[in-house]
Amino acid sequence: MSAAPRPRAAYPHGLAIPTRWMDNDIYGHVNNVVYYSYFDTVINDYLIRAGGLDIHDGAVVGVCAESACRYFAPLAFPEVVEAGLRVGHLGRSSVRYEIGLFKSGSEAPAAEGHFVHVFVARAAMTPVPIPAAIRAALARLARPAKSAESESAENESAQNEVAQNESAQNESAQNESAQNESAQNESS
Repeated sequence: MSAAPRPRAAYPHGLAIPTRWMDNDIYGHVNNVVYYSYFDTVINDYLIRAGGLDIHDGAVVGVCAESACRYFAPLAFPEVVEAGLRVGHLGRSSVRYEIGLFKSGSEAPAAEGHFVHVFVARAAMTPVPIPAAIRAALARLARPAKSAESESAENESAQNEVAQNESAQNESAQNESAQNESAQNESS
């Protein structure tokens, strides 16, 4: 069984990413391959701004070794995607990012996934230690190491929080609908 989706609060860094008209597919929602572009955007924006990554001339670059995405709800143009980022594992030459993509104002993710970067020497394309400034920036996003039991409890708690938020939103919408219906009946 898959872990429960993580709420927005699980991600210490966020970035608003506007959707583009071309992101939508014929079905009227953002195409699945575009989600990976959002992952790349939140990660590289953070590495450049917080870690000083030089994507044009740096001797060390990150290359994608693995990525995955789970989809929970559609996104569509012209929504703004709010991407959350955290570090799940920080190794010597690699890092595993965990990303959540949220509709504006939603606590439950529309999608979440992971992305593994291996840092390599640009010229030789061989793994090298993560540069110190980038490592320091990544360490600020690292989640504390947890036992499997505490991770399971955190996931259950997060799932309950998301369910409670969704239940409250549904109840609010039902109350508003009932009030509108009552107002219409009174005016008839």
